Amino acid sequence: MKADKIIMLMREQAGEALAVLYLIKKNYDVGVVTNVHDAITKIEKREADIIVIDNEIEESALKACRSIRRLSEIPILFISSRETVRDKVEALEAGGDDYITKPYDLKEFEARIKAHLRRKSKKEISSEQVLRAGELEIHPEAYQLFKNGSEIPLYAKELQLLLFLLQHKGRVFSAEQIYSQIWGAEKFGDVKTVAVHIRNLRKKIEDDPRNPVYIETVRGFGYKFSQKM
Repeated sequence: MKADKIIMLMREQAGEALAVLYLIKKNYDVGVVTNVHDAITKIEKREADIIVIDNEIEESALKACRSIRRLSEIPILFISSRETVRDKVEALEAGGDDYITKPYDLKEFEARIKAHLRRKSKKEISSEQVLRAGELEIHPEAYQLFKNGSEIPLYAKELQLLLFLLQHKGRVFSAEQIYSQIWGAEKFGDVKTVAVHIRNLRKKIEDDPRNPVYIETVRGFGYKFSQKM
């Protein structure tokens, strides 16, 4: 069985040495790079299954994330000593899939990596299936969303979130339930991640994000895809 390939974009080669050694002992193929160009090269050569970005790298971590995301839907996990909500939101809005603060537990770190790799490899929907709701048309296997015939670019987690809610139209899910379904790491979930992705998704699919008609908020409970659509 081939080892999953983890590329860690660090400030220096020795960055997060304990985490690197831990993952190697867990039979992952771990590579450390110190610039986004090398990370992208690894992705293009199919030598990466997930990217871990240290928020302390010399070049902008957010810019690096955006550069990677323009190329690929590969899972991106941020590690950072910055704990503010603003830092987390900026990382997620730049295209990151997860954010873990230092110091972190190595078992939790691996659990998050496993969850993203599992979601990456899982194919739940047939390639022929096209889903429609209101003005939206979704091609799951191609990771494409169209509204009134015009394509709307989505990040992988945004599309997965949209599909999950659409496939359970009318059913209310809490942020914790959504995190468990989309990120697959219920124990370590950060519900702020869900709120950020919902907000970003609404900006893309709603005519008026402040008055959504597709993804509704059920105050005190969570979110649902409207049965009217």
